Amino acid sequence: MTLKTVYKIAKQFLPKASLVKAGLLGVLASFLLTSEAIAASRVKDIADFEGVRENILVGYGLVVGLNGTGDSLTNSPFTQQSLEAMLERLGVNTRGANTKTENVAAVVVTASLPPFSKQGTNIDVTISSIGDAESLLGGTLVVTPLMAADGEVYAVAQGSITVAGFAAGGEAASIVKGVPTAGRIANGAIVERELGFDLASLNRLRISLRNPDFTTSRRVAKVINDHIGAKIARSTDPSTVVLNLEGSKRDDMVALLTDIEQLMVEPDQTARVVIDEQSGIIVIGKDVKVDTVAIAQGNLTVKITETPQVSQPGAFAEAGETVVVPRTDVQVDEDEDKKLVVLNSGVRLQELVDGLNALGIGPRDMISILQAIKAAGALQAEIELM
Repeated sequence: MTLKTVYKIAKQFLPKASLVKAGLLGVLASFLLTSEAIAASRVKDIADFEGVRENILVGYGLVVGLNGTGDSLTNSPFTQQSLEAMLERLGVNTRGANTKTENVAAVVVTASLPPFSKQGTNIDVTISSIGDAESLLGGTLVVTPLMAADGEVYAVAQGSITVAGFAAGGEAASIVKGVPTAGRIANGAIVERELGFDLASLNRLRISLRNPDFTTSRRVAKVINDHIGAKIARSTDPSTVVLNLEGSKRDDMVALLTDIEQLMVEPDQTARVVIDEQSGIIVIGKDVKVDTVAIAQGNLTVKITETPQVSQPGAFAEAGETVVVPRTDVQVDEDEDKKLVVLNSGVRLQELVDGLNALGIGPRDMISILQAIKAAGALQAEIELM
């Protein structure tokens, strides 16, 4: 909404030119423009630029220095093989020896290589035990190469592990807090290889929407073209906007992408109801509409209570025995007080929630009602089950 449009709306309700009119116009314009800005999002928050992405790294290594909480070599043969191979590289031959150390654990090391990481920079790594180690507390990761999906080594990790959890116990009791078999090393890996991606040499750059939508894709292309003053952006599908960089100053690519990612766009999404039946969570989108429909909900509840009583003979009775006399109380609740609730056509999120809450039902029953409304053809939205 432009300021000119705001002025036309306000002019219908305000008196003729005056200082009061001018002040109210300013307040109204600020309110409406602020409301519009709140509904919009930056391009950087709803889309990703081609090539600007993280890369997953993984490696296999050994953690040493554990206080008897490492892998038992009899149950983890891969730990013993890795230990022998490492010692051989260091000039120590232990093949055939009966090794019983419990201070070593085999681990998997994972990390994310940030985009455009330069050689020599540090990244964080996560260490997870794959054997029967009890804890990695106090351990040190030995030099571990980290590889990407192409099989090339991009970083090398080593260092002391920080573990948030711990485990302690004795013969009769034990306590475990958190996960002591996993930890992290801050700045624990050094980047040894850079990714060969030259952003400035691209003639075409793709922008990928995180939530594909035709309307949003077109709006992103339009706002970019309006900002640049030329038709360099084109929406090719619901998730992709292509920038044509032919003839542009690609040496100033950072400035161009900085301006683009700060542009404001109002995303549009399909009306959707997301349901997680396992946890009973329901999320209803703001554009969900319901046609006129009448809803009634009731459950047949049968409650059975057993209160047995003990019957025994008197204190001076000549004969008799003590017996248990059953006492059963059965209550049936048919929820007869539940009434039909009418939801009028075109109701939005708030009216839908108020109407369902008026039935006094919980999330579990609400899931069934939403599915029934959808089956009746009255729910104008998609239902997505998680």
